[in-house]
Amino acid sequence: MGKKHDKTNVMRILDRAKVEYEYFEYDNSKLNAVEVANELKIGVGCLFKTLVTVGKSREHYVFMVPAAEELDLKKAAKCAGEKSVEMLRQKELLPLTGYIHGGCSPIGMKKQFKTFIHKTAVGCGKLYFSAGKVGHQVSLSFDDLQKVIPITAEDIIKA
Repeated sequence: MGKKHDKTNVMRILDRAKVEYEYFEYDNSKLNAVEVANELKIGVGCLFKTLVTVGKSREHYVFMVPAAEELDLKKAAKCAGEKSVEMLRQKELLPLTGYIHGGCSPIGMKKQFKTFIHKTAVGCGKLYFSAGKVGHQVSLSFDDLQKVIPITAEDIIKA
């Protein structure tokens, strides 16, 4: 029998929604998403980091980008219907979302923000992203993620 792990808030939300997911723990000294993908032996293109931005209007937006890619702020602003967006300052992340840097999940934030994921997610059998704690990941299908949070697939990474 595997060791019992404490469920994260993300996992409890997925359970309540009756969404199937897999859970992974990894060495949490690896904060670089590419290292995490290697540790979990998964394709880096299907491991997503969750980034929080603030628009010119002061609205907040969440963007999920493949681990090795960078968010294109111009494309992100266009998707969000903003003149511009910038990355949220790290010290503002916890009070705004309830999550710390490296453990930010699109599921279970204090408030549901408009969320976008890079369009390649649609082609991933499973998406991997933070379970809401550093060193913890969940994986589920794009369709299942859409059952839990409203999410739009767009081209949001730097070319």
